[in-house]
Amino acid sequence: MMKFILIIMTIFCSSQAPIVIFEFNKSCPIELWQVVDDVVMGGKSNGSLSLSESGNGLFKGNLSIENNGGFSSIRLNTKKLKVKGGRNIIFNVKGDGDEYQLRIKRSKFDRHSFIFNFKTSGEWETISVPLNKMTASFRGYSVGLPNFNENQIEQLGFLKSSKKNTSFKLEIKRISIE
Repeated sequence: MMKFILIIMTIFCSSQAPIVIFEFNKSCPIELWQVVDDVVMGGKSNGSLSLSESGNGLFKGNLSIENNGGFSSIRLNTKKLKVKGGRNIIFNVKGDGDEYQLRIKRSKFDRHSFIFNFKTSGEWETISVPLNKMTASFRGYSVGLPNFNENQIEQLGFLKSSKKNTSFKLEIKRISIE
C-alpha cells in the first residue's frame, strides 16, 4: 500500500501533461476514495463505489428525499496537485443519461467546493472542464467567490443529487489534468 501511495504522489507532482490524477483498474485500491451520503445529515440515500467487471470505478446507488436528503458523493483526497490557469480536468465516464457534478477543493479543509454540473449521454465519453469555469458552492448554494483561480487542488469528487427518489450509476475510467 505504501508503495502505491508513493507512486500516486509522484504522479501528482509530475509536470508533464496530461497529469493522471486517478485511473481505475483492478490493481488500483479504490479504498483511497470516500463515499459521503446525505446520511451525514439524517437522510436515507445510499451510494457505493466498487470496481466494475472491466475494472472501472462504479459509483452507484439510490437517492432518497426522505428527511430532506437527496445526495450521494465520492471524493478523493490528494497530495497538493499544482495547477496553473487555463488547465482542464478531463475525465472518461459512462453515465446513465442523468446530470452529475464534478467537485474540487483547493484545500481539503475548505468548507466550500468548486463545482461544475455535467450531463451524461449513456455512452462512454470524455468530458473536459476548464478549471476557471468551476464556481464556488457550499451545500448547494453559491458563496459569491470568483471562479476557481487557485494554484492547487487537494480534493476532487463527483456528486449525484436529486429532488426525487431515484437510482443512479456513473462508471469512471480515468481523471486527469491537461
